[in-house]
Amino acid sequence: MISVIICTYNREKYIYNVLKSLADGTLPAHGYEIVLVDNNCTDGTHAQVDRFCADYPTATLRYFVETNQGLSHARNRGIKESKGDILVYVDDDATVNPEYLATYADWFEKHPETDAAGGPIIPHYETGAEPRWMTYFIKRLLTGYLYFGSKAGPFPGQNYPGGGNAAYRSSVFEKVGLYNVELGRNGDSLGGGEEKDIFDKMKREGMQFVYLPEAILYHSIPGYKLEPDYFNRLTRGIGQSERARTQKIGKSSYRKRLLSELKKWCATIVLWCFYLITFRPQRGNMLVKFRRNVTKALLGK
Repeated sequence: MISVIICTYNREKYIYNVLKSLADGTLPAHGYEIVLVDNNCTDGTHAQVDRFCADYPTATLRYFVETNQGLSHARNRGIKESKGDILVYVDDDATVNPEYLATYADWFEKHPETDAAGGPIIPHYETGAEPRWMTYFIKRLLTGYLYFGSKAGPFPGQNYPGGGNAAYRSSVFEKVGLYNVELGRNGDSLGGGEEKDIFDKMKREGMQFVYLPEAILYHSIPGYKLEPDYFNRLTRGIGQSERARTQKIGKSSYRKRLLSELKKWCATIVLWCFYLITFRPQRGNMLVKFRRNVTKALLGK
C-alpha cells in the first residue's frame, strides 16, 4: 500500500485541491492512505480537511498534529505514522495528475531494485506569466521545477527527486535514518537541504532512485514568491542550510562545498556574459544575486 504524506503549515487556500487531485486519481481508494501532518496551522486548514472528508468519504485520511515546528519534524512524523511500504511526499500547495499514484504503485511493484523515485514538477504561476528575468536555475530554485524528458530512467548527473514529489520504500529510512531536523523549513523561515541530505546518504549506500515522467506534480506559485524579499530569504536559506549540512558531516565536506561554490561562480560569470551579449541583462543579474546570497550565507556572513 502507498502512504501519501502531506506536511502542511497554513495552506488553507491549497490543501483541499491537493487532496481532491489525489482522490480523483486512477488508483483505487483501497490502494493508498493519506497521512496529513499539521505542523501547528493557525488558519482554516482543518476545516478544509473536514470538507474533503465529507466530499470523499471513501478516502482514507489520517490527521496528525506535529507540535515540533519544522518541515523535517513533520516529515519524520509522517514516516512514523504511515502504514504503507511506499511513502510518497506531496507538497501541500500543489495538485497531481490522475495517473500520479498509479504510476508510483506500478513502478515499485515491477521494479524491486528501485529504492526511491520522483517525477516532474511543473510550476503554475498564479500571476499568469513567468517573469522575464527567470532562468532555468532560478526556476528550479523558486518553483521546484523539474523535468528530464518523457522517458523513465535514472536521474541524470547529480540530480535527485524534488522534495515535493518524491516516493521512497519505507525501508530507505530504516537504513539511512530520518530527516535531519536541523535542516529544512521552519514556520516562515526558508531553510532547506534535508532532501539532499537524505539522497546523499542513499548514494553512499548504493541505493537507486529513478525519474518517472508520468508522476506529475503541478506546483502553485503565488505572486509573493516572485518578489525580491522572498528571493533573498530563500537564497540565503540555501547557503545557511548547506553550511549546516556540510559542517555536520565534517571539515572536508565543508571545504568541498566551498570549492563547489567557486566553480558555480565561474559558471555564473560565464552565464552573466552570455545574457549580457544576448540583451537579457536582467537574467544575468538575478543569477549573480542568487550566487552572492548563497555564498555569503555559506561563509556565515
